[in-house]
Amino acid sequence: MTDGPLKQKLQSCENKPVTINQFSIGHRGGGTLQFPEETQQSEDAGARMGAGVLECDVSFASDRGLVCRHSLCDLHTTTDILLRPELAKKCTIPFTPANATSPANALCCTSDITTAEYSSLCGKQDGFNASARTPQDYQYGTPTWRTELYDTCGKVLTLNEYIDLVNEYPGYRNFTPELKTPPAQVPMPFKGYTQQQYAQDMVDAFRNKSIDYSRIWPQSFTYDDIIFWLKYDHEFGKQAIYLVEYDTPEDIAAGISNLTIAKAAGVNIIGPALPMLLTVGGPQNKTIVPSAYANAVKAAGLDIIAWTYERSGPLATVKSRGEYYFESIANITYYDGQYYEVLDVLVNQIGIKGLFSDWSATVTYFANCFGLKGPVGGSYK
Repeated sequence: MTDGPLKQKLQSCENKPVTINQFSIGHRGGGTLQFPEETQQSEDAGARMGAGVLECDVSFASDRGLVCRHSLCDLHTTTDILLRPELAKKCTIPFTPANATSPANALCCTSDITTAEYSSLCGKQDGFNASARTPQDYQYGTPTWRTELYDTCGKVLTLNEYIDLVNEYPGYRNFTPELKTPPAQVPMPFKGYTQQQYAQDMVDAFRNKSIDYSRIWPQSFTYDDIIFWLKYDHEFGKQAIYLVEYDTPEDIAAGISNLTIAKAAGVNIIGPALPMLLTVGGPQNKTIVPSAYANAVKAAGLDIIAWTYERSGPLATVKSRGEYYFESIANITYYDGQYYEVLDVLVNQIGIKGLFSDWSATVTYFANCFGLKGPVGGSYK
């Protein structure tokens, strides 16, 4: 970091006790930088690093069991399913090797297999080898700035197992389940299973475990899911995070115009991607500043929970790699210490209420240093 008040403030907290903090949200568990995502190992790591809220991305299996997986159709890159012939043959697109004209290919979905079959899989770091001639070779391809050191059969989780796990951690932890929007390869209704039943089943999983709604921060990119919860389970829906990802100026402008509609419908929290919230400004356009979208969300009276921090690799190369999360400020991003500058703008200029991170320790430290509390369960109407 460059010398200055922010660095001095962070250094002043070096010996300050660090406690569990609700501002720190474990993305796909919170240990995803080094541990296979959506596994017990990632959740354990996020919990140990002080994340007060831990995530499970909710997908469904062929028997409608709910499981933790970031996409319904990522099993071929995040688990060892292709090494299980009896399960690999059930994949939507079975493995085909690379050849002179085409890369290796596969597509395996949670909806291809039962909940029990899903639970038999090993989680691994997300990645694949496009040049693979065999399923074994296809397992590689983890980004070089991550590690496979802990790729030792991560325990995949069902939604029920996730709820029990988070509920049993020492200290006080809360839940953020994201209802995943099924991709085109899994058209809804799925064998009669509707999107609304899927949304209701996620609510019921927590109700059946007697988890108080004030501890749950549900998420979805699908606006109709948020409205469904607000209408039929308002206590659940009022803490829902409406996730948004707009990549063009036209889409951002449309998103800004829709903020008042969302607010009027009862939405309280917007969950934008980091590049939507940050831009360059200040003298000679050399400073990270809040974007017009960030200012519009606050003006509409909506809270912000942002995603995703520490998912970008070395910051010195974000521009050359075309890295998504820093694309709006890539021209002035040069060194890893700027992660803290980004966090400072998000917290002290925009006023976000929480932040998803792939390595929870950094956000937990910052939140403790600045006395952040995170979103307050039960405070929304």
